Formats: sequence, C-alpha cells, structure tokens
Amino acid sequence: MSKNFWILSILISIGFSLSALDIPSRRIEDDSSLRVSLAASWFTEAPDRVLSRRAENYTLRGGSRVQVRAEAGRDEFGVVLARELPAGFPTGNPFPGWAQGSWVLTRNMDGSPIRIRVFLRSDPFTYVQFRPLSRDERQQDQTQMDVVLYDAFIVRSVPLPISFERLFVLPLEEVLSIAGSKFPRHYFDPSPGMYRDQRAFISAVRPSLRGMRFVDDGAMDETGNYVFIETLEHQNPAYPELPGGFNCSGFVKWIVDGILKPHTGQLLPIAPLKEPFGDRGSSYTEVWQRLRDPFFGLDWIRNLASRAGGALRSPAFAALDEFEVRSVPFSELIIRQGNTSSIRSYPGFLPDAGFAMEGLQPLLYTLAVNEPGRIYLASVNNDVSAPVTPQNPRGLPRIRQHFHVAVLIPHFNELGNFQVTVFESAAETSFTAFRNRYPGHYISLVRIPVDGYFSAP
Repeated sequence: MSKNFWILSILISIGFSLSALDIPSRRIEDDSSLRVSLAASWFTEAPDRVLSRRAENYTLRGGSRVQVRAEAGRDEFGVVLARELPAGFPTGNPFPGWAQGSWVLTRNMDGSPIRIRVFLRSDPFTYVQFRPLSRDERQQDQTQMDVVLYDAFIVRSVPLPISFERLFVLPLEEVLSIAGSKFPRHYFDPSPGMYRDQRAFISAVRPSLRGMRFVDDGAMDETGNYVFIETLEHQNPAYPELPGGFNCSGFVKWIVDGILKPHTGQLLPIAPLKEPFGDRGSSYTEVWQRLRDPFFGLDWIRNLASRAGGALRSPAFAALDEFEVRSVPFSELIIRQGNTSSIRSYPGFLPDAGFAMEGLQPLLYTLAVNEPGRIYLASVNNDVSAPVTPQNPRGLPRIRQHFHVAVLIPHFNELGNFQVTVFESAAETSFTAFRNRYPGHYISLVRIPVDGYFSAP
C-alpha cells in the first residue's frame, strides 16, 4: 500500500477527534459546483502545475468556507478542499483538511488518481473513500467504496456503477444514494444526547478516586470491609480504621457495586465472583487452572456482568449470550508502522480470548454508536509462560492467562467528540496508554447498562 502522506501527518499532529457542532451528514453543504470549476486546474492538471499553485479560498452559496490547496508527499500528492472549522478550535489551523465536509483527491506523481476521501464528521479517523475499481478499459465506469472508522474497514471495496472521474463533479449525496443501504450512515451521525448517562456516570465516579490507593489483591467485601480476594482476610486486621485499597479486580467490583447499590442497597460478595462462568478452557488447561488460575479475570468480569444484568434488567440479561460482546462489524484493519501502512485481516471474536487489541478502538466506536447506555468490563489476556522456578526452569507451558481487568466507557461528549474513558487499578488512565501497554494482546468485553447513577460504596 502506498504511503498516505497527508493523513499520516494528521495522525501525528493531533491525538484527539474534534466533532464540535457537526450537523447531520445529509445537511452538509454541497460543494459540487465548486469542484466543477476546479476540475481542469486542480484535478486533472499536470502535477507540477498543481503543486506550484497557492492555496485559494472560496465561499459556498450557503456560507461555508473552503480552502483549496495541494499537499505533496514522496510518491503522491493531495488536492484538499478543506472546510473551515468553527472559531475557537485549538488546532492552530482553521482549515485542517478533516473538518466536516472536507473532500480530498489523492493523485500519483504521474498525475493518475488514487482515491477520493470525504470526511462526514470533523474527525480525521472517520471517512468514506472511493477508489478506481480497475484501470482496465472494460471496467472504467466503475468505482469502489470504502468506509473507514479508526483504521477499520466497516465497508470494503463495494462496487459502484459510476466512473471515478465522475466523482470529481457529482454531489456527494448523489453518490451515496447509489450505494444505498451498503453505506452505513448511522456511524457518521451519533447523537450526543444519547450518551448523557455515560457522561453522568463518569462525572459521578471521578470524585471518589481522590485518595484511592492500589493494594495488591485488594477488594471490598459485601460488608464494606477491605479484604484480600484470595483469602478474604481483612487488609489491616490490627488497625481496621486504616484505609484499604484495591487491585484491578477489586476496583472493577467497586465500580459495579456503585452501580448496583442505588438499586439493590447491597454490595456483592466476593467468593461467587471467583467461580467459573460459562465455557472456557479445555481438558488441556484443566490441570493448570488450579495452579495458575488462567481464567480468573474472565470469570470475574462475567460474574459481575451477570449480576448487573440480572439486577438492572431481568434474569434473562444474566445469561452469557446477553452480556458478552462476540461480534465485530469489520474484518480488515489498516496497520500503521512508522510512515508506512498495510491492510491486514482481523480475526474477530475468539473464544476464551475475545478480540485482538489492535482492533479495540474501532470496535468501541461501533459499540458506542450501536449501543448507547452501556459501559464495558474488559479482561486483558495473552499466551504467557509459567513463572520460572527450580522445578520449572523453562517456564512451561504457555497458556492463555487473563491477568488484568478494567472498565472502558466509549461515548460521545456534549460536542460530539468520540472518547473512551478508562478506569483501572484505582485510577483513571488514558485510552492511548491502556491500548499501547498491551501490544499483541487480546481483550474480552462484557456489557453493563448504566443509568447515570453511581453511589460510592
């Protein structure tokens, strides 16, 4: 895959997505008349002439401002019709090239077109893309469409009965109407109001984190005492008045207790949360479950989700099929390494493991759009060796170990920006730090409904 010079520069220069005050995608002001006037001088003109042109500013009939410019890379260049961001955005550039409605044609240095990318939200990581289906003369009247969300292909290579060059001048809505139901518009039109409960929940949890401390194997039992998960013994038997703490598992339980307490008036006991839940493992791993407890994190989050679903919804929602995330709407990802990228297949859900970490962000984006009102408990896992001991000097065998749990809350803020809040190990951390901490790992997810209420145990 050729180097995508201009989007890579975007990815490097910003670490967040801005979608403030975006309008429904159908209402984006059409710029096809402007593109008609630019076609000869920008879209088909010789590359050296295009690259020598200065940026030009235009105002569409409805008042939208557009900056037209060329951006050069090593092997290709882009003709960018950059819409203007609302005043006050902290980007330093009012025409970044990814504001809602921006249209970008990428061409080879020999002048041939490569792709057209259109941003339907003010988010550099979500776009619809069109590519020539073939340079074969017999297929010159066909184009293929992709829909990409956070480097995942939600739609890949859908053929459209229209020549690529016609896209230079056609209204975008006319093109999307040709795609029909194959274009998943709902991923570009989230309603921030649907995420009030998640935002209220996050705001309610944060103040309680002040002064909280990490304690290995620490948790709170059903009586409110700080104990150790393995033995259920009090953390400070000689000084019970001293504050206790949580490890990652105890902290996730504390959060779920805070969700359930306003409804049930009770805290969950610890022992049942350690029990096996559902099918996992095999005859091979049975002997190691007593020695290494490889499915502890998976059992823990499943038990918590089951009790939450049953208490907040109905007994039917306590079933594994109801609360475990098992599907993903994409099967290919763009993998970026330095200044290069490649497209790889994505395996989707794997029993006992969940999902590969590199697909977590687009998965959470699609879950946020498709399932408002949910938070997710996550269990990080990977194939690991046993600790090296004199009796086991090689650290064998390698088996899947669920070793860390966390709470992930994908949502859109009041302005429509996609965010993932992470609570783990008695603290709030960044999603980027969480994801980058576990390259090559897997993550299992279970759903928990929230209504905005949280009462710290």
